[in-house]
Amino acid sequence: MANRKSSAGGPTIEALRQVLSRVEDPELHRDLISLKMIRDLKVEDGRVSFALVLTTPACPLREQIAADARAAVESVPGVREVQIRMDASVPGAIPSGPVAVAARNVIAVASGKGGVGKSTIAVNLAVSLAQSGCSVGLLDADIYGPNIPTMMGVHELPAPQENKIFPAVAYGVKVISIGFMVDPGRPLVWRGPMLHSAIRQLLTDVEWGELDYLIVDLPPGTGDVQISLGQLVHLTGGIIVTLPQKVAREDALRGLEMFKMMDVPIIGVIENMSYWTGPDGTPVDFFGRGGGRELAEQAGVPFLGEIPMDPNVRIGGDDGKPVVLSSSESPVSAVLKEIAQKTAARISVIALQGGEKEGVAPRPA
Repeated sequence: MANRKSSAGGPTIEALRQVLSRVEDPELHRDLISLKMIRDLKVEDGRVSFALVLTTPACPLREQIAADARAAVESVPGVREVQIRMDASVPGAIPSGPVAVAARNVIAVASGKGGVGKSTIAVNLAVSLAQSGCSVGLLDADIYGPNIPTMMGVHELPAPQENKIFPAVAYGVKVISIGFMVDPGRPLVWRGPMLHSAIRQLLTDVEWGELDYLIVDLPPGTGDVQISLGQLVHLTGGIIVTLPQKVAREDALRGLEMFKMMDVPIIGVIENMSYWTGPDGTPVDFFGRGGGRELAEQAGVPFLGEIPMDPNVRIGGDDGKPVVLSSSESPVSAVLKEIAQKTAARISVIALQGGEKEGVAPRPA
C-alpha cells in the first residue's frame, strides 16, 4: 500500500487516477488512464510524480497533453508539487505478415504517377521522425529508379556480417536501396518474380534492428512491387502523394484505391508543389491548388497538408541533405515537419484501433 496517499487527508492515488481519467488525448479521443499513458504514479507528502507515456516521440500535442495532465493533478486538494517525466511507447498494428520485420509500423509512400515528389516526401518524413526521437528505417523499393541514396547522401553499405546486410545510416535513419547494389545508371530489366524476390531480400536479409517506423518509398503506379510488399508484410498504412492538377489527382486516386483493395488503411493525402510564394509574398499556383484536399475529401480520408514549391527542396535532394535539415527554418521545412507529426499521430490512431503489439517498452521521448 506504499504511496497510496501522502498522509492522513492527503491526495490519494485513487483521486489522482480519477482526475487523470477525465483528461483525453486530443488525437485518440480516449482518456490517459484507459490508454495506459500514465505510469509509475506516486504521491508522497503532496508531491506527485508520474510518467506520461505518449504514443510517439513525434506527438504534435505533447505540450498540451502534459499541461492538461498537470492541471488535472493540481486540482486535487493537497497536491503541492507535480513532476512529469515524458516517455514514449510507439504502438504497432497487428498481425504481422509472412515476413518478420522488427518494425512496429510499416508505412508505404505511394503515388499514381512519377514525378510528384514521392521520394522527397519519404526522405523528409523519415528524417523528421528520426529528428523527433523515433527509431526509423527507410526502404527504397523504387527498384527501377532508386533515388534515395542520392537524396540521403549515402552511396555504399557497411560491410556485411554473417550473411546479413547492414543498412547505411544517415541523419539517424537506417537506409537500404537496390541502388547500393547495382552500378550507377545500370537499368534493372526485371519481371515480376525477380521484383518479388528483391523486395523480400531487402526486408529479410537486412539487419534493421528494432524500428518504430519503416518508411517504404514505392515506385509509381500499382504494379508488382506494391503487390509484393502487401503480400510480404503487414502495412500499418499508406500515404498518397499527388500534385494539385486533375490528371495527377486521377492517378493518385488509383493508388489510393489500390491500398483499399489491399485492405491497407490510408494515413492521408499530401499535395506536393502546391504553390510558390513570389518575392512580394503573393502565392502563385503553377499547377492549380486544392486538388489534394479535394481528393482526400472525395475518398473520405485525412488530408495531411500542402507542400509549397521551394528551390531548397531540390537543392537538398541533389546535395544529399534533406531540406528539413539543410533549410530547417524555412516555411517548407515547417510544413514537412508538421506533416510528419500528423502522420505519427494518425499512425497511433490506426495502430490502437487495430490492436497493439505486446511487450513494447517505453523509452525517453
